[in-house]
Amino acid sequence: MTEQMSQTPPRAKYAARRRRIEPWSAGALAIALLVLLPILSVLWIALFPTENIWPHLLATTLPRYMTTTAALTLGVAVLAAVTGTTTAWLVTLYRFPLSRYLEWLLLLPLAIPAYVGAYALVDFFEYAGPVQSALRGFFGWQSAREYWFPEIRSLGSATIVLAAALTPYVFLMARAAFREQSGAMYETARALGAGGWARFWRIGVPMARPAIAAGTAIVMMETLSDYGTVSYFAVQTLTTGIFTTWLQAGNAGGAAQIASVVLILVLSLVALEKVSRGRARFHGSARQPRPITQIQLTGWRAWLALGLCSIPFLVGFVLPVSVMAHHALGRPEEWLKPGLISALANTLTVAGSAAFVTVALALFMVYGVRLTGRKLPTLLLPVTNLGYAAPGAVLGIGILIPLAGLDHFIADTWEGVTGNDPGLILTGSGFAIVIAYVVRFFAIAQGAADSAMGRVSPSLPMAARSLGQTLTGTLRRIYLPLIRGSVGTALLLVFVDCVKELPATLLLRPFNYNTLATRVHEKASLEHLEQASPAALLVIAVGLAAVVLLARSENATDLT
Repeated sequence: MTEQMSQTPPRAKYAARRRRIEPWSAGALAIALLVLLPILSVLWIALFPTENIWPHLLATTLPRYMTTTAALTLGVAVLAAVTGTTTAWLVTLYRFPLSRYLEWLLLLPLAIPAYVGAYALVDFFEYAGPVQSALRGFFGWQSAREYWFPEIRSLGSATIVLAAALTPYVFLMARAAFREQSGAMYETARALGAGGWARFWRIGVPMARPAIAAGTAIVMMETLSDYGTVSYFAVQTLTTGIFTTWLQAGNAGGAAQIASVVLILVLSLVALEKVSRGRARFHGSARQPRPITQIQLTGWRAWLALGLCSIPFLVGFVLPVSVMAHHALGRPEEWLKPGLISALANTLTVAGSAAFVTVALALFMVYGVRLTGRKLPTLLLPVTNLGYAAPGAVLGIGILIPLAGLDHFIADTWEGVTGNDPGLILTGSGFAIVIAYVVRFFAIAQGAADSAMGRVSPSLPMAARSLGQTLTGTLRRIYLPLIRGSVGTALLLVFVDCVKELPATLLLRPFNYNTLATRVHEKASLEHLEQASPAALLVIAVGLAAVVLLARSENATDLT
């Protein structure tokens, strides 16, 4: 009887456990706040600015920013959707010269930041470039007044450059959707007399529409967040408006108001894409679908297919790499400049730190959701994806302003206690850049971690727990050895995106602190392309590593 009374009732034990602070739930809450605070900060500054210039923006620049942004975004979306879907259809359903190579060559433009493509296009087609110089030499023209040539720094050129850099997003998703379709449908359609265009328009596109829409939505979000390309082409968009209002006019509240408009547009695109996928009702057979039998093209059709698939590769990859390599090889001494070496060191420091922190936090969050069964981490997990939807310029405002206030408070407090001024610790280093990268690319690491842990058999961690392993021990001894390949992939993907990120880095970097991306932008903006080329080639090389890894994973998936 005494033993029974000494035991704690089960309900009391459960209540005590509920009252105890659970580290996984607390960590999930901290991670979600890390992602949400910059976004909430932008909205707060926009709603309560020091100087409200919203009426002035509405009456002057905002309509122009909105119109140009809408035209650019729609133009890039249509061009990327058409190009990506068409090339994916051709390499999936047909055989023609070099078709097997083009399946991965069409991925290579992912390694080229759009702003690098912009610098290369202008250098190649401008008045002093090789194209116009060759035309003048061939026809004997002496000046630009004697012939007409399209304006290079224009909205149209920006549309082409962005579409060339972003088309692989649509290509990847459309190709995966076409591969999953049943070959029996196309064989039946051919037997009923449907031609190639009819099969593409009536079967292929409707079945792949959700994937195409998802890829196009990513293209539109990336276009909205671009700064390097549009600023170089002198195209006034909402993103350039943020930089102009803040850095030139000195009005953080007005910049936050424009940033809130960008944020609303991006979140609307995310919601629209989810609604579009949710309403899709195209289903395949319950059985294993019959693989698609590729059709051999011959004659002019084969060469036409080759030409159509080669254009995105030539414009999106060959042209930028060729122009940058030409300038870099012409000035080899630029590779040894101290500015390039310090930019490389800064890039490795901030991008490497951000990649490690991002993947570690993602593993913590996903593992907590999967094994603890707590409601709070489960509810907060989707919230952490919002950071990827926020453009770098928006995050820059949301991080820098409150972090600068905290930085000054710490410095003033320390000086008041010790008498020594420590300077700006947070905003005077790469700390703010790392925070922006973590928030911006957390969704990538989270998706990789969730996918990898989902492939681990549930019996393994259950057995470890039954043998006395703690949650931390189970993660260290069971999960991490099994998912180390996926963890490495996530580290590389986040690292590459950090290296290429420009808007957030421009806003958050301390004075005289360059990364490879900001050095390329700084030198190219001054028309010193020979000085920008080595840094651009290093950025491209890092991007190529991720593309090669992606191509290898795609091939491994095909083999399985």
